[in-house]
Amino acid sequence: MFSNRWRLVFPALAVGMVLYAVNVEVNYDFEKTKTGALPQGWVSGATHPSQKSGNWQVVEDTTAPSGKKVLRLSDVGANRGSTFNLCYTKEIPFHDGVISVKFRADSGRIDEGGGIMWRVKDADNYYVVRFNPLEDNFRFYSVKNGVRRQIASADITLPKGWHEMMIAQKGNRFAAFLDGKRLLEAKDDTFVEKGGVGLWTKADAATSFDDFHVSAEIE
Repeated sequence: MFSNRWRLVFPALAVGMVLYAVNVEVNYDFEKTKTGALPQGWVSGATHPSQKSGNWQVVEDTTAPSGKKVLRLSDVGANRGSTFNLCYTKEIPFHDGVISVKFRADSGRIDEGGGIMWRVKDADNYYVVRFNPLEDNFRFYSVKNGVRRQIASADITLPKGWHEMMIAQKGNRFAAFLDGKRLLEAKDDTFVEKGGVGLWTKADAATSFDDFHVSAEIE
């Protein structure tokens, strides 16, 4: 499935772009992960952590798009507005490719929703795209040395429930989609090396994730 997406998405970014073979495809549906744990090789963390960070874990959910389990940030701790909650793995060295996830914004008063991280160097350096239903917007950021910089933004309203987010990266070119609709395109050279992939929320945004797919070119 993702090999086809690779071929279809990147021609939309720029005419004449050279495509490479997708030779790593990974799907996390969290069904084999023990309830209360994280998938093997994943870690949780935070940018600007509070004294009590949020708790990421796999939980049972009868509404899950696939199976009966999801990865959820359900305990947001004492997070402030400046705290970015992270759950990621560096076992997939991602530079170019496609990442998608199904997500559901569960709650949040300071912030809500969440999104995808990639080219993750550490908890203070990565790209992220996120949807915030409190603000009705979809945005692409770089976070470098803990400082977040907005690169692209689109206004959009989504109904409550499960939705799909997808990013495509090729060199310094980027595109992002919500429910199959391309909303963001940009170029950026903040992070040029491959890095990890994962999931992100801000402050007290409690969010559920399922069907985390990665298709990557490995040099």
